[in-house]
Amino acid sequence: MSSAREELSQFDISNEEKDKLVGEVTRYILFKTEQSNGCPIKREELTQIITKKNYRQKNLPTFVINEAKSKLSSIFGYELRELQRSRPSSATQGRASSSQQYGADAKSYIIVSQLPADVYKKYVENDETSHVTGFTFVVLGIIHLAGGKITEDNLWHHLRRLGLCENEESHPILGKIKLALEALVQQRYLQKDKVSGPEGNTLLYEFAERALDDAIKSRIQEYISQIVQRDVSQGEAD
Repeated sequence: MSSAREELSQFDISNEEKDKLVGEVTRYILFKTEQSNGCPIKREELTQIITKKNYRQKNLPTFVINEAKSKLSSIFGYELRELQRSRPSSATQGRASSSQQYGADAKSYIIVSQLPADVYKKYVENDETSHVTGFTFVVLGIIHLAGGKITEDNLWHHLRRLGLCENEESHPILGKIKLALEALVQQRYLQKDKVSGPEGNTLLYEFAERALDDAIKSRIQEYISQIVQRDVSQGEAD
């Protein structure tokens, strides 16, 4: 607490002003996460909340965001996690263009529950969105089995075998399937990139930051393992 007070003194703002800024940033993170279905929040958005109040101190945004991070953890049970976009592996193969300009992207953040998995599932997890989670893990599972990246054609080939067609406009659960897949790109589970080759440009999907998180990777492996064990059991029964 004393170190935070010492940091605050260098910005020439009162504790009340600081608390107000931290509260505004915290509320924005919570509401924006809900409204955007978990898409990352750019640091620039959080910085603008502070600078629009005519606070121009260089390090003040960092201080306020760190305070909001502590508040999210201690009060709401969320970790504010920074996503640092990395260069896609496909870039080394003759990258033609990309919908995700990794070089110019600013830092962004997501919030992740700090609750134990069983507690989160019992008290927080929304059954109405379980189909989205299921779709996410199906897609990530396919890409994992493909070695971490897959062409668009191959991905749709596997999804069609599951009854999910790219031209489906009104799936009874997922709605427009292409938009459901695009949402995984916006949420940074997937990286989508065009790669040039002898036969022209190929659209490639690979894991983005959220799918590369150790917790997500272990859940993907567990998900695949359960499917394999189920298939083995069914084969033995037959």
